[in-house]
Amino acid sequence: MPSTNGSRPVHEAVIVGAGLGGIGAGVALRRIGVEDFVIIDKWPRVGGTWLANTYPGVAVDIPSPVYNFSFPPRSRWSRFFAPGEELQRYAEEVVDRQGLRDKLRLGSGAVRGDFDEEHNLWRIQLEDGSRLTARYVIGAVGGLEQPHNPEIPGFDDYTGKVMHSSRWDHDYDHRGKRVAVIGTGATALQVIPELAKDVSRLTVYQRRAIWIGPKLDFPMGPVANAVLNFAPLRRTVRFVGNVGVNAGLGAGLAISNYPRVTSLGMSVAENAMKAWLFTQVRDPELRRKLTPDYRFGCKRPSISNTYFKTFTKPHVELVTDPIEHFTPTGIVSADGQEREFDMVVCATGFKVMEKGYTPPYPIYGRDGLELGEFWDAHRFQAYQGVSVPKFPNAFLIVGPYAFAPGSYIPLIESTSAHAARVIKEARRRGATRVEVRQEPHDRYFARMDRRAKRTHLFTQGCITSNTYYINYQGDGAAFRPSTQLEMYWENRHFPLDDYRFTVTPVREPQEAIS
Repeated sequence: MPSTNGSRPVHEAVIVGAGLGGIGAGVALRRIGVEDFVIIDKWPRVGGTWLANTYPGVAVDIPSPVYNFSFPPRSRWSRFFAPGEELQRYAEEVVDRQGLRDKLRLGSGAVRGDFDEEHNLWRIQLEDGSRLTARYVIGAVGGLEQPHNPEIPGFDDYTGKVMHSSRWDHDYDHRGKRVAVIGTGATALQVIPELAKDVSRLTVYQRRAIWIGPKLDFPMGPVANAVLNFAPLRRTVRFVGNVGVNAGLGAGLAISNYPRVTSLGMSVAENAMKAWLFTQVRDPELRRKLTPDYRFGCKRPSISNTYFKTFTKPHVELVTDPIEHFTPTGIVSADGQEREFDMVVCATGFKVMEKGYTPPYPIYGRDGLELGEFWDAHRFQAYQGVSVPKFPNAFLIVGPYAFAPGSYIPLIESTSAHAARVIKEARRRGATRVEVRQEPHDRYFARMDRRAKRTHLFTQGCITSNTYYINYQGDGAAFRPSTQLEMYWENRHFPLDDYRFTVTPVREPQEAIS
């Protein structure tokens, strides 16, 4: 094997992350003829988020016929909203059908990346102490990667069982136990009804209620799956479904220039979801606690047919008083009441666009610039959500201002196509270095920032809702304020002159003179 310290890279490309993002990037590279690449991941199997999250009730909240790639295969789903294990299985199926199995290097993730300016290549250090070199690196570490545990006094003093929802310990038997759940976001509304079936007492600590609508779920039998395997129909369903999901989740971002229309649409959605809550919970005080005090769209809305009814059960309690501190045996809330628990579940989300966690390890570009430090000092930004100046030969799948709300799959295919298009052009020109130019990068950032600040996130009081849509810098960098159609088009038709291609002859090491 060639030395990782040499002037030539061992691989043409390294993809960091073997979730659906890394798999999509691998398919995109093969389409342009790149075969010498490796996909690395810290997990022992592929699937990313769908491998890590195995909590009771985990399922996709995008319709299964929509949540798949435009290329084969399309898996067989048991339900219209498939359980998480089927999404992980789908990732395995795509790897095999697309011939990526021999590209995988699993069980040892990246811990550091350095751009070698002399040789125009990336040096990647792995958890097991080994190193890889590559001409190009594609970062496919998803946004829902680093768990966020609550910063509550006494948390480390608690002696019972603690687990984050994304790191579920299946060896622990929670049946018949006294269990607390901290958080009421999209994960919590899936896990809470499932826990309530088995525990003796369930206490849910809610900081903010969540907007929830009905879940139009149903079994997908052999007939439905067979019909969807008919390619023309499958493509039509996927296209129409993606348009519908984008309209439902991203309409407020896309029509930001029409605040009155946005506000009217939000009011319609709020009233519809309040009506749904009324059909589920008749106790007016409980309904009040379960009704959000912020506008629809400030946080990610969700769907459930069982969440609201769970709180009407006699052994389930909803606590809206803030948590004061942990004790060795339980939790004390602001009203002074202490409740003891055998187990505490932290359904408290992830560190998204936060200092020190995006990226989750140091990445050094030109002139020793570290990506996380740059973003912290100058705000999160990336051209089309993919490229950052001074980080040559590097691309992101889920970068700042990349994701137009909807299904993640069109995002993956869009940013993967962007990276592949640049690499293909670099190969055509014989370039060893390619880097996005500062001016088009800055122009894109200014356009996205200007748009974001006109959306409901900043004009309808969302800043006070504690939403992860707005980061610690006061920016909405986690989302691209556009339609997915624009995201699709611009990532495939940007001017290639927005990048600088440099052709540098590779100097072979001189033979030692004997």
